[in-house]
Amino acid sequence: MTIGIVIADDQELVRSGFAMILDSQPDFTVVAEASNGAEAVAAATEHAPDVVLLDIRMPHLDGIEAARLICARTSSRVLMLTTFDQDDYVYDALYAGASGFLLKDVRRDDLVHAVRVVAAGESLLAPTVTRRLISDLVVRRPRSDVSPATGLDALTSREKETLVLLGRGLSNSEIATAMVLSEHTVKTHVSNVLSKLGLRDRVQAVIAAYESGLIVAGSA
Repeated sequence: MTIGIVIADDQELVRSGFAMILDSQPDFTVVAEASNGAEAVAAATEHAPDVVLLDIRMPHLDGIEAARLICARTSSRVLMLTTFDQDDYVYDALYAGASGFLLKDVRRDDLVHAVRVVAAGESLLAPTVTRRLISDLVVRRPRSDVSPATGLDALTSREKETLVLLGRGLSNSEIATAMVLSEHTVKTHVSNVLSKLGLRDRVQAVIAAYESGLIVAGSA
């Protein structure tokens, strides 16, 4: 399976560098490059890539808004790349639907790994992004447009338990141990949680676990 990639950055040398690294992988294909957010949205819509690499600061349309549009209009997964790691950028990227967040000084191998992880439907955050940071987000910036109780009603008790453990940052194997289940069963529970709540990935599940009240901020 070939992973299609769109790279969006307003610096040509940065785009070219990322493209050279990613195109060197036998299962990666850079299908388009974009120099601003508007071009990124257009490229994602036209090419339907598996992953879109978005710089946060771009002209015409910034990376956060581009991510929001791409996630709303396509099934592409978004990996944010930036030289900045301030909390607000991370928060906005997560709420926009981004599945990953890395700094631009990421090592070559880590960049390749990040694309594979995000393309596989998982989430990937830079080491500076922790569960504490996400819990702080929910306290500081609650969303008024969310009605989590309705969605939670659709979950079984086991699925709710799975969501709590997802919110606490556990891997599938760790959840399996905690719930005394097989990893295969856990994967099914995770898939059901994401599907029933309309979540794109585990990052969104972490946010949902806090916003729903299943986890009290700061207690995880």
